[in-house]
Amino acid sequence: MPETGGLLERLEEAQRLDDLQTAIEDLRDRYRVDHLVYHWVSANGTQYGCGTYDPVWVQRYLEKGYLRIDPVVVGCYQHFHPVDWKRLDWSSKAARAFQKDAIAHGVGNQGYSIPIRGPNGQFAVFSVSHNCDDEDWEEFTETNRRDLILVAHYFNQKALELEPGRTPEPAQPLSPREVEAMTLLAVGYSRAQVAETLNISEHTLRVYIESARYKLGAMNTTHAVARALSRGLIVV
Repeated sequence: MPETGGLLERLEEAQRLDDLQTAIEDLRDRYRVDHLVYHWVSANGTQYGCGTYDPVWVQRYLEKGYLRIDPVVVGCYQHFHPVDWKRLDWSSKAARAFQKDAIAHGVGNQGYSIPIRGPNGQFAVFSVSHNCDDEDWEEFTETNRRDLILVAHYFNQKALELEPGRTPEPAQPLSPREVEAMTLLAVGYSRAQVAETLNISEHTLRVYIESARYKLGAMNTTHAVARALSRGLIVV
């Protein structure tokens, strides 16, 4: 398993978007997989991507308009948590034809994607794919899942920092519900206790927590609570 610390240091050193392409190729080699891909879409429709797919496949993907039917993109947009491609909906004729075309172009028969939601409507997907049997893939994802999630969010954070024309944005204020949720988490409530206290479902609570986390630029919930405390956004 790669040393995550070294991978994150490499990302921190990136000075240009081109450096992220080099970084993702290095990540692919370290994880010993066929492909790694990062793709963002901002609220105004701006797109940026880097990865290790064959350029022929990338061009074909664009020309065929596969973005509209790709079960990975559709599935990630509907989830907050990482998804194994096998658990996505490949039942339609269009999806099966897309899958066959992707495998023929070397994408791999296995995949794992991490959906990322950034500030101001930014949405990104970080995917790893490989050609192997189910048993080997399950072992790989179980072993590397946590590190891949961490790397994906660091990758997205760095990509946002390097976005052309981007200017530093003022910190976004937390909504009253987000403040309540983060405050209760800060004092040690479990998610179930927070949801019960606020009289909302755990699914709705997750939406509030994820929103607060991205507003705060935090890597996880604990980090978000710490940032909210340090900035005086919540008081306990």
